[in-house]
Amino acid sequence: MSKKKSSGFGKFALGALVGASLGILFAPKKGSETRQDLKRLIDDMIAKLKDIDMDEVRETFEVKLYQLKEDIDDLDKEKVLKIAKKKAQQIQDAATELVNYAVEKGTPVLEKSANAIREKAIQTTKDVLKKLETKEEK
Repeated sequence: MSKKKSSGFGKFALGALVGASLGILFAPKKGSETRQDLKRLIDDMIAKLKDIDMDEVRETFEVKLYQLKEDIDDLDKEKVLKIAKKKAQQIQDAATELVNYAVEKGTPVLEKSANAIREKAIQTTKDVLKKLETKEEK
C-alpha cells in the first residue's frame, strides 16, 4: 500500500469509527444492542488495521520527523545569523554616533576613546558574525 493511501485510509477509518460510534451511542436502541453494535465496529476496525503496513507508516513518520528537525535547525541558524547581522550593524552605528558626538563637542580625549571603542566594536561584531557564518556552513 502506498504511503498516501495508508495515512489517508487510517484517517478515514478513524473518522468512520468515531462517526459510527457516535451514531450508535445516540441511536434509540437498548443499551445492550448499542454496546453489541459498538463492539462489532471495533472488531471491524481492528481487522482493517491489520491490513495497514505499520513498518511503512513508521518509516514515513521517521523520515518526515527527521526532515522537519533538519528544517527547524536550518531555520534557527538563518534567523540567528540575520538577527546577529542586524544587531552588529546597530552596534557599529551606535559607536559611530558616539565618535561623531565627540567630534561635534570638540573633545579630543573623548574622540580618541570613542574611536577606540568604535574600532573594537567593529572588530568584535565581525568576529561574532564570522563564527556564526562558519557554524552555518557546517
